[in-house]
Amino acid sequence: PPDVGSIFDGKVIKITDFGAFVAIGNKEGLVHISNMANHKVKSVGDILKLGQIVKVKVIGIDDKNRIKLSMKDV
Repeated sequence: PPDVGSIFDGKVIKITDFGAFVAIGNKEGLVHISNMANHKVKSVGDILKLGQIVKVKVIGIDDKNRIKLSMKDV
């Protein structure tokens, strides 16, 4: 898995009510809605579109190797 603190250009591959899944290399991670911007985000679709390239930072990896990403920390 990528190292915590690494920054990637990732591609938005799925949008949900609670966040967006972003592909980084051959992995994917979740940018939770609370980690998208420094202001309150009402809807993920207000900020992101499918296929959009975004800068993300790896902020954690859980015990199931799921990658947690942040856009606001980049």
